[in-house]
Amino acid sequence: MKNIFNLKTLAAVASISLSSFAFAGVDTFTDENDVILAGHDAVAYFTQNKAVVGSKDYTAVHNDAIYRFSSAANRDLFAANPEKYAPAYGGFCAFGASFGKKFDVDGKAFEVVDGVLYVNKNAQVKEAWSKDIPKHITEADGEWKGIEFKEASTL
Repeated sequence: MKNIFNLKTLAAVASISLSSFAFAGVDTFTDENDVILAGHDAVAYFTQNKAVVGSKDYTAVHNDAIYRFSSAANRDLFAANPEKYAPAYGGFCAFGASFGKKFDVDGKAFEVVDGVLYVNKNAQVKEAWSKDIPKHITEADGEWKGIEFKEASTL
């Protein structure tokens, strides 16, 4: 009887562990090294209004993604309130999300709207997204609920 209980406990633990691996990192766009925003400093988008490449010397982890920063001060600002600086849609392309898709980003095409960071695949896609930002944000917000935990390749 004791062996059956242990087997059931082991199976439950394994099931829970495997289910957490199934969703780890799926909701954020990272490169092969788990770096988000193509290595750009999330805080600099807000404070300098430009894409600034971060350093491997200043990092923080949020939602299974490694963020790089151009300074310790920016890293510390992020660490104090990561939700303020983390990109919408897990760092996937905002315009793509409005179509229910997940596309990678170059980290250079961005817009901060009402205190939220939106990144796009590249400058050309950002230009199209910018033609009606409120509409695209509304569409992406609606689509994101259905795609957040799905692999990009399945969409």
